[in-house]
Amino acid sequence: MATKLLSLTCIRKERFSERYPLVRKHLTRSRDGGGGSSSETAAFEIDDPISRAVFQVLGMTCSACAGSVEKAIKRLPGIHDAVIDALNNRAQILFYPNSVDVETIRETIEDAGFEASLIENEANERSRQVCRIRINGMTCTSCSSTIERVLQSVNGVQRAHVALAIEEAEIHYDPRLSSYDRLLEEIENAGFEAVLISTGEDVSKIDLKIDGELTDESMKVIERSLEALPGVQSVEISHGTDKISVLYKPDVTGPRNFIQVIESTVFGHSGHIKATIFSEGGVGRESQKQGEIKQYYKSFLWSLVFTVPVFLTAMVFMYIPGIKDLLMFKVINMLTVGEIIRCVLATPVQFVIGWRFYTGSYKALRRGSANMDVLIALGTNAAYFYSLYTVLRAATSPDFKGVDFFETSAMLISFIILGKYLEVMAKGKTSQAIAKLMNLAPDTAILLSLDKEGNVTGEEEIDGRLIQKNDVIKIVPGAKVASDGYVIWGQSHVNESMITGEARPVAKRKGDTVIGGTLNENGVLHVKVTRVGSESALAQIVRLVESAQLAKAPVQKLADRISKFFVPLVIFLSFSTWLAWFLAGKLHWYPESWIPSSMDSFELALQFGISVMVIACPCALGLATLTAVMVGTGVGASQGVLIKGGQALERAHKVNCIVFDKTGTLTMGKPVVVKTKLLKNMVLREFYELVAATEVNSEHPLAKAIVEYAKKFRDDEENPAWPEACDFVSITGKGVKATVKGREIMVGNKNLMNDHKVIIPDDAEELLADSEDMAQTGILVSINSELIGVLSVSDPLKPSAREAISILKSMNIKSIMVTGDNWGTANSIAREVGIDSVIAEAKPEQKAEKVKELQAAGHVVAMVGDGINDSPALVAADVGMAIGAGTDIAIEAADIVLMKSNLEDVITAIDLSRKTFSRIRLNYVWALGYNLMGIPIAAGVLFPGTRFRLPPWIAGAAMAASSVSVVCCSLLLKNYKRPKKLDHLEIREIQVERV
Repeated sequence: MATKLLSLTCIRKERFSERYPLVRKHLTRSRDGGGGSSSETAAFEIDDPISRAVFQVLGMTCSACAGSVEKAIKRLPGIHDAVIDALNNRAQILFYPNSVDVETIRETIEDAGFEASLIENEANERSRQVCRIRINGMTCTSCSSTIERVLQSVNGVQRAHVALAIEEAEIHYDPRLSSYDRLLEEIENAGFEAVLISTGEDVSKIDLKIDGELTDESMKVIERSLEALPGVQSVEISHGTDKISVLYKPDVTGPRNFIQVIESTVFGHSGHIKATIFSEGGVGRESQKQGEIKQYYKSFLWSLVFTVPVFLTAMVFMYIPGIKDLLMFKVINMLTVGEIIRCVLATPVQFVIGWRFYTGSYKALRRGSANMDVLIALGTNAAYFYSLYTVLRAATSPDFKGVDFFETSAMLISFIILGKYLEVMAKGKTSQAIAKLMNLAPDTAILLSLDKEGNVTGEEEIDGRLIQKNDVIKIVPGAKVASDGYVIWGQSHVNESMITGEARPVAKRKGDTVIGGTLNENGVLHVKVTRVGSESALAQIVRLVESAQLAKAPVQKLADRISKFFVPLVIFLSFSTWLAWFLAGKLHWYPESWIPSSMDSFELALQFGISVMVIACPCALGLATLTAVMVGTGVGASQGVLIKGGQALERAHKVNCIVFDKTGTLTMGKPVVVKTKLLKNMVLREFYELVAATEVNSEHPLAKAIVEYAKKFRDDEENPAWPEACDFVSITGKGVKATVKGREIMVGNKNLMNDHKVIIPDDAEELLADSEDMAQTGILVSINSELIGVLSVSDPLKPSAREAISILKSMNIKSIMVTGDNWGTANSIAREVGIDSVIAEAKPEQKAEKVKELQAAGHVVAMVGDGINDSPALVAADVGMAIGAGTDIAIEAADIVLMKSNLEDVITAIDLSRKTFSRIRLNYVWALGYNLMGIPIAAGVLFPGTRFRLPPWIAGAAMAASSVSVVCCSLLLKNYKRPKKLDHLEIREIQVERV
């Protein structure tokens, strides 16, 4: 336990000192100057952590202002350091949260005469909460950027990410300064609909429906009964729907308890009552997306009903004799039948079907920004109201001649809605990975009832959502595992490919863990549930993938910067285009033959201006990175490679050096006895019985390997009863000793034997040397102070290690091994896998220092590890890759998690990141190229030489097509295939395992 605490402290020091260099001196002084032991220092640091807060301070004009702010802050108790940057209006404060809080610091700055708002408060994780919100109504990058600015301006918000592609926001905030209700309110005030997905608190929520005759008194009784249960945080009753919402801690209670309490509380009071889980017909992201698709489809069909006749009367029927005469019949003065028909049919398209663009424009302009809706509304309004003007003039003037553009506004809206329909459908496919993961959990489960002795007394089929911790469930062949847990009875093979990507079924027997959502193939299992709901492995993977899709890649900043001025620039270019063509026509700078017979110079200029306005597409830029990252992370999840966001993807594609840990990364991480040499005549079964009886009390991995090997010599291999060991002593770094059957047994290394004056013969010395040469650990066994045997324990290489290193070399990626093991073992392993550069006997902080040295030399470094001691290096590396079978701390510190624990997935991760980033580049080339080429063509650059012009409705169709094409380009990543070399490598690995 002390070792683990110290390791955790090392991680905390490393990560904290790396991120906050001002604290490093403090940590060093505490360690070196205090004179105490490292464990005492570790305890001090954990109990009294330093927090870092960054404030924006407005009103500072010179260094004197910065000095006054610094002086005021340092007067407060609990301030460790304060750095004031007057140039950038920032203040960074390091403080002890037990003595002072961020609100007091902010008030102190304001008392000094300056305006302060909190930007970051990262160091103290206990003061951070993360909530996720679904946002409806975003149309382009301008909307998502605006919402981010609104959220980041809220006091207490540390970080906010808004993903346009999945229409969600992830907000990191201090619950002491803000709340998720405040965040929802701010988003809605900005003109968008906000729906809370998760609060980030360690609680779960469930909705229950009550069927039966209920009175207000009965509902109050139910409410009080539920609130009295341990673990229940709050109870909310929705009158009229008989729905009860319960907020609870899943590790204390669960929904089955609620149903039991409800039914038992009301029974006999209001008749028979039944409680079930409330179903709202699927209100999740998938059902909402389907509803949005249906809405756009319906709008498009209705727009066609009105737009097709408008198009026919304007473009087709005018060339058909008879119909043309009817349409050109003058009703009042110069007003024709055709103009009336087009005006009547275009009006509902403009103001009913196109109303969404008006509301979107109003919301955008109200918050001081402009988005795609503004461009569409301006373009269609220009065409519609000019056409309306021509209709009114024709009706009131006997000699007015003009052309209406009703078909332009109607067709423009129809094509844009079609484009949005196709875009929403395509975007829905980018998030299929999450939908597939969420559908893995089975709908029902078989709950077992056990007596005190553990015998099964009954079974019942229940809703899968009613499973609680410590339940025992039955998994029959062909059924999915309903929840995470461990096997208490039975044996089978479980297909875990849907979670880990591992194609081969995994053998399961008593004591083995199982993952919810995996498939039981043959044999019945009884599983004790350990994790449910949001704690389950499946839920954590879904959450990780969702967070990855919310995290922005640095390259996305390009689109964010462009979006700030894109729409105003397009409006300016559109007006300039109209003005230039209008003036050129009035001043006769071009021949009148250029003007179509049905128009005048004003109308020609208006068409050019409208075309420029509607062809520009900010959406394609916004979707270029987001959709590629969504598909890439989804594909990675299906391959067993969990990538934590666009930043990890972007860095991974640049990696040219990989640092590997040895144990558990290059090797299996499970030591096994590979050789036994007895120096005296003795039965091997008796020898291992004595050794196992001694080692069974030790927690050391080598001791466990010896005990596991000793089971092979026993008939009761599953749970053998070893002889009793008396006077057991564990000697750190040397071995163990105990008295078994009246004989003194010692198992350990040479130092243990030398300390107890046990003579080591020459042949035993040779055996130890041979073991070290073969990367094995030699263990000596003595009985009654006489050396009896030598064991060789090996941690075998993973079958794919050598080939994986070879493939990385072919990709021009340098491989380095860093390990805490001795140099002999390290060099032997390195030679075997083909690694030239080795660092052995390295402490955790030395691993991180090596990573930094490589970075200073110009390398982009990835670190692959699995243990607590690898975490500092995982954090220090440009890309940290954690083996899925590793510790939770390593997985938390990493940027990429390899679920299958196979080294070939390192290659898959890098190859996938390169393919994804090349797709992002292609998307940007298309999106930027489309706008850079489309806008000049729409403005009429080609018209003087070719007489080619782009009608507004075609420009609108092109704009819609650009977004769809970017999404479809990203969707091609779904066809990603691993490098062919890896397929051969996997086949060879299977063959090795079979042997």
